[in-house]
Amino acid sequence: MQVAIGFNPLDGDWEPAVTYAVEAERSGVAMAWTAEFWGYDAATPLAYLAAKTTRLRLGSGIMQVGTRTPAMLAMTAMTLASLSKDRFLLGLGVSGPQVMEGWHGVRFEKPLQRMRETIEIVRIATRGERLAYHGDIYELPLPGGEGKALKSVARPCPQLPIYLATLGPKNLELTGELADGWLGTSFIPEHASMFFEPITAGARKAGRSLADIDLQVSAGVVAFSDDVERLIALRKPGLAFTLGAMGSRQYNFYNDVYRRAGYTDVAAEVQDLWLKGEREAATERVPDELVLKTNLIGTEAMVRERIRIHQAAGVKTLRVEPDGASLDERLAVLARLVELVKEVEAEV
Repeated sequence: MQVAIGFNPLDGDWEPAVTYAVEAERSGVAMAWTAEFWGYDAATPLAYLAAKTTRLRLGSGIMQVGTRTPAMLAMTAMTLASLSKDRFLLGLGVSGPQVMEGWHGVRFEKPLQRMRETIEIVRIATRGERLAYHGDIYELPLPGGEGKALKSVARPCPQLPIYLATLGPKNLELTGELADGWLGTSFIPEHASMFFEPITAGARKAGRSLADIDLQVSAGVVAFSDDVERLIALRKPGLAFTLGAMGSRQYNFYNDVYRRAGYTDVAAEVQDLWLKGEREAATERVPDELVLKTNLIGTEAMVRERIRIHQAAGVKTLRVEPDGASLDERLAVLARLVELVKEVEAEV
C-alpha cells in the first residue's frame, strides 16, 4: 500500500506547499495530487513541482472533463509527462452542474459519454497516432471544413496513466473498463464493495481484473491523539459541508454515496439543515461513527487498525491530509503514517 498527498497552496502561498511535497517525497510518499475547482488550475502547479522533485508521481486530481477539449488535455498531459520524465498521472472527472454550468458555462450533459470519448481521444493523441475520431459528442476533424487529421509533434506517451474520479455505478464501471487508476472519495472501506464491484465488472469487459487498477482512496485527515472526542469534533464541519454544500439538493454526488452506504437518514437530514442555513445543527447531526470511518484519527492503535481495514478491503493507495499547526507537525504526522503503512504491509 502506498501513501499520496494533496499539493495545494496555503492562502495562495506555494512555497510552503512545495516544501511540504519535497519533504513528503523524502518520507516515502508516492504521489502528490493537485485539485481543480474554481480557482487554481490542476496542471500549472505540477510543472513547477516537477522541477523540485525527482521521484514523486505528479497527478491532476482532477482536471474537469468538458472544460478543455480532449486534444488540449492530451497536449497538457504530454507536456507534463515530458517535463517530469514520465512521472505525470492524468486524473479526470466530470465535476457537476454547479461548477460546469456556473463557472465554465458548459452544459452538464452526457457526462458518461463525454468521459468515454475524451479518454479515447486522449489515448489516440498520446500514442502519437493521427487524430481522427467520430463520436456522439466529438468529431475530429470537423466535417465540412478545412480541418485535417493531425498527428502530435510532441513525444508520444503510449503508457500515460489515466485515473478517474468516479462515484456512480456506471461511471465506476467505466473506470474499470478504461482507466489505470481510481480516485475514490467519500470512501468507507467497510462498504468497499459498492465501489469495487462495478469497477470489477468494467475491468472484465476489457479483459482485465481489479488487480490491474490502482485503487486509490481519500482516507481523510490523519491525526494522532488520545483525545478522540476532540479530533472527532474538528472533523464534523467538513463532513457536514460535503453532505450539505457539495452540490444542489438534486445533484450532490457525495451525499448520494453516503446514502448508498446506509447513511440515508443522516445524509438527508444534514443536507436539509445545511440548505436551510442551519449549519451548526447540520454539523451536530453528523455521527461520530461516520467521522471515524472516513478519517485516520485517534490513538496510534486506532489509526493502525483503520489502515488494516483499508488494506483488507483492497485499497492500494491512501491519499491523506496530515493534521498539524505547523509544517513540521504535519510532516511528522505524515512520516509516522508512512511508517505505520509499512508496518501493516509487513504483517501480510
